[in-house]
Amino acid sequence: MTNKKNMLVAALSGVLLTGAFPKIELDWLVWFALVPLLYALKGLPPRAAFRMGFVSGLAHFLTLLYWLVPVMRTYGYLPAYLSITILCLFAAVLALFMALFAAALAACGKTPARCLVMVPVGWVALEYLRSFIFSGFPWELIGYSQFNRLQLIQISDIFGVYGLSALIAFTNATLFISLLRFTQRRWQDGNISNRLAMGSIIVLVAAFVLTLSYGHWRLNDVNQQIASSAKARVAVIQGNIDQAIKWDPAFQIDTVKKYNRLSASAMDQLPDLIVWPESATPFYFLYDIKPSELVFEGIHRTAADYLIGSPSFERTNDRVRYFNSAYLVSPRTKTMGKYDKAHLVPYGEYVPFKTWLPFLGKIVAQVGDFEAGEAGHTLPWKDQRIGVQICYEIIFPKLSRAMARNDASLLINITNDAWFGKTSGPYQHFSMTVFRAVENRRSLARAANTGISGFIDPAGRILAATALLEEAAVTHSIPLLKEKTVYTLIGDLFARVCMAVVILAVLMNIMPSRMKRKKVKHFSS
Repeated sequence: MTNKKNMLVAALSGVLLTGAFPKIELDWLVWFALVPLLYALKGLPPRAAFRMGFVSGLAHFLTLLYWLVPVMRTYGYLPAYLSITILCLFAAVLALFMALFAAALAACGKTPARCLVMVPVGWVALEYLRSFIFSGFPWELIGYSQFNRLQLIQISDIFGVYGLSALIAFTNATLFISLLRFTQRRWQDGNISNRLAMGSIIVLVAAFVLTLSYGHWRLNDVNQQIASSAKARVAVIQGNIDQAIKWDPAFQIDTVKKYNRLSASAMDQLPDLIVWPESATPFYFLYDIKPSELVFEGIHRTAADYLIGSPSFERTNDRVRYFNSAYLVSPRTKTMGKYDKAHLVPYGEYVPFKTWLPFLGKIVAQVGDFEAGEAGHTLPWKDQRIGVQICYEIIFPKLSRAMARNDASLLINITNDAWFGKTSGPYQHFSMTVFRAVENRRSLARAANTGISGFIDPAGRILAATALLEEAAVTHSIPLLKEKTVYTLIGDLFARVCMAVVILAVLMNIMPSRMKRKKVKHFSS
């Protein structure tokens, strides 16, 4: 193939990957989406493979994250050309991970057998790297595409989402190697034997059988735990407050009245806990007296405990520190605890490198820069503990895991997804929450300002989900489990092992090349 055709084929992989995620949600596409990219890499050296992987990544992230443009235009007040430019730059940074994957595969997977190993191991390693480098953005890793496949996702309580990503990547590699064998083509330095092709298929079938068998057994086990567990009735309130007026002081009282009204409407369901979304109170709760008193009037009328999203601040050493917080409030004792968001959104809640890049500002301009709270901090509630995650904290598995390790029996995600409008952003965000429930075997309640709000049980079943851009008050009885899963105890050990294997493979590939160059240089001198 010509270079241009190769690039088009590589870009096809990126588009197919995007099609597997919400809103499109053709999740079966992901099981062969990488095959075009692998085909485009055939016979390429690492540098050319890097470029091909970059093209594929750019096609994927531009189509997956298109919703950033309306966010920046509507709420960052940026012109269209600048919003599109920033999206392209962000997608280019994320595309580097796929480029590195392609380069590592070309360098270290030169034989068909090594290719079969390096595709799943290399893919997981680069997904894991994306979860923490540059503050981390593990948005829609390929394993997340299967959030509706109940039996498949049960392995997440051992391997996390990375286990499913590995299975998907290995499926792609097996299909690719089998296709090459069927068409009698080579991969890099070697022919593909019948034995290798059949062996890879047998291993793949065995992997699926084990995964589905474990899923079936684990679902039955978790169902038994749910049947005998303590329960809590939780109500999530979706106020559907327009982001354009949310922080206007003229609408503060109306906003509180709406949340009070929706909370009161849930009382016939007898909730133990009522959850309001992130920044549901567009003022400093407990500090701004009049609207805070109105909140407490509503709390006393319902006589339930509340979890309320609100900005907060502290004065220390002649300095004011701002936090994005959630208050746990009782009608009897008022404040029972506060969680401060631990993982902040760059350029949304703080400006990184602002000393060197002072011209960059925040999209959220209502307060000064937020500061991070304590990761894993849980709130005591009755004889349980609650783990709260605010907004996109829910896409970081280590935060939910830390809360489960700190004895949280219930996970709550409060968020304001009004920024996304009706794009695929809210659907993508919601899909990832399913894995936090499965990984740690915890029920998860989610309250979103404009949606999607809902409930997920410890098996990953979506018990309820609201529509977008509608007022809602939904109550559900959810189980409170306290089991600590393998994943809760060991975390992302599987992903770290994959990364170690890739690093070792790259070093083993680099060292002989350097030794060979030194010998050539020595003899030539």
